[in-house]
Parts: sequence; C-alpha cells; structure tokens
Amino acid sequence: MAKAVLFHELGGPEVLRLVDVPLGEPGDGQVRVRVDALGLNRAEAMFRRGQYYYQPALPSSRIGCEAAGVVEAVGAGVDGLTAGDPVSIFPGPFSMSVNGVYGDTAIVPARAVIRRQDFLDTIAGASVWTAFMTAYGPLIEVGKIRPGDPVLITAASSSVGIAAIQIANHLGAVPIATTRTSAKKDQLLALGAAHVLAMDEGDLAKRVHALTEGRGVKVAFDAVAGADVSETARTVAPGGVLIIYGWLDQRPTPLPLMPLNIHVYGHVLVTGDDACLRRAEAFINAGLRSGSFTPVVDRVFELADIVEAHRYLESNTQVGKIVATVPH
Repeated sequence: MAKAVLFHELGGPEVLRLVDVPLGEPGDGQVRVRVDALGLNRAEAMFRRGQYYYQPALPSSRIGCEAAGVVEAVGAGVDGLTAGDPVSIFPGPFSMSVNGVYGDTAIVPARAVIRRQDFLDTIAGASVWTAFMTAYGPLIEVGKIRPGDPVLITAASSSVGIAAIQIANHLGAVPIATTRTSAKKDQLLALGAAHVLAMDEGDLAKRVHALTEGRGVKVAFDAVAGADVSETARTVAPGGVLIIYGWLDQRPTPLPLMPLNIHVYGHVLVTGDDACLRRAEAFINAGLRSGSFTPVVDRVFELADIVEAHRYLESNTQVGKIVATVPH
C-alpha cells in the first residue's frame, strides 16, 4: 500500500485527506517515483476549490503536480530513466486527479520527469521547476528580455515572482516588483528587486512610467489579472508584451483596450514543446549551477500536515515556496 492525499468534495484545506491507496504500477510511458518532497502551488489550492482551468474528478481526486524523489519503477517505452535515478516532477501532460503527486509515491508520465542534478537536494528539487519554467517561457521565449529592459513582475513574493526576479537579474534586466502592500518590500529588495511598488499606494502605471523615464516596461509578467488588468497593461511600453499567467483576482478579466501597441499573451507553456523544454532545462540548470538561481523556501511542513500547509498557502503571508517533506 501507499499513502496519498485525496479529496472527495470541493472546499477549503480541510477537505484534504491522507489515506492508504494501492501502490500501483507504471503503465506505458510512465514512471513510479518515491516522493521525498513536494512543492505546493497556488494552482493546487484553486484546483481543490474548483477554480482551476479544469475540474477535479470527484470523489477521490488526487492533487499536486510538483515533487522530488527517486525513480522506483519504469513502464514500457520509457528511455533514459531507470530505478534509482534522482528526479524532479514538474507540471506536465497529466491530470492532477489521476496522477497527483501528494503522497509517498506518484505515477506520472516520463515526460513530466527531469533528472535531478547533484547540486539539488530534494527540497530544492521540489521547489525549482514550476517556478522557473513558468517564468522562463514568458521572459525568455516570448518577452526576449535583454540587458537594461525594465520588467514588471506582479505578485512578486510568490515562488514564480522570485524566479522571475532572478531571471531578470541574471540577464541584466531591471525587475520592478509589485505586491499588495509594502509589508514585503524589504524582503523583495533583498531578493533582488530593483524597485518594489505596493499596489495599495495608487496609480501603478504613473509610478512605473516615472521609474522608466516615461518609456514603460518591455514585459509585464502578471499573475493577478482580474478587473485591474488594464492598469497593468498601461505600464507596458509601445511594442512591449503583457503576459497574464495567473488569475489571483477571480473577477472577470477584460481585454485591455487602449491606444497602445502592445502584445497580450495568456499563459506561455514550455512543457508542450520538447525543444523549448530542453532549452528551459539547460538554461535553468546553468543558472542553478552558477548560483544565479536559488529557490527560496519560506516554510517546510510534513505530508501529514498537508491541511495546515494549505492553510498557510492561502494566508498569502509567505515569501517563496512552501514545501512538504515525506518521511519513509
């Protein structure tokens, strides 16, 4: 038998249950991984509440998309991975309801697995890939940021926001971080933000244009969306890019309408294109190896305390990643 976190109804953290389930064997193109640590993501809280872009299969839905551990078994047709390999699991071509990684083992497609390098322990290995891949696609593949480019990063205290700050600095760009209040300003400056703007201090676009000598930003990387998306769009320079990768503000998100020549994108996925995925993996591993990229972990729970971990996730007080370790 194995342990897995399931939920039978939509709701708050209290619907999560750690239960015994059959161990299971990997099918064609799949691997079974002994999970040693798992990373919590805002998407999982939305999934649990029925607010994600697809719905959980209830009852007995699994949950979770990011983890680190060791390969236990491989299915037919899997090349390049063998039992004993240290790996990370990243959000890929699988349903959380079926292949969710909250548990002591996970069966996932081999395409959602990356070999974990020696410089990453299990906690770091469960903290890196979602954040840095989410930031890589918009900033590198689409935004094509260059040295000196100002980049606006909303919800910057999240693990994705911090990854975006690190990527911008690595490339010589100028990360302008936003946060709801000024409470996290000093922490974000210490983490590499060139400027930190509190959203509750009014007229974001005016303040961004003041910082950029009236030009606006090359890229606005937005996790919030919602009713104020036009305000974020007004920070973008003509010819620049607004990329909306999250929906923290659950109000309707109107298409920005303004006399500006900007490009608007939704979430930019790197996991659906093998060549793009390989570029992202090489770029991120190089940054990790050199020390330019470092996953920031706010707090570590144990799997048995997953309900409390989700309560903390929804408190919005964290700076960086929340991780749960899995004793064996």
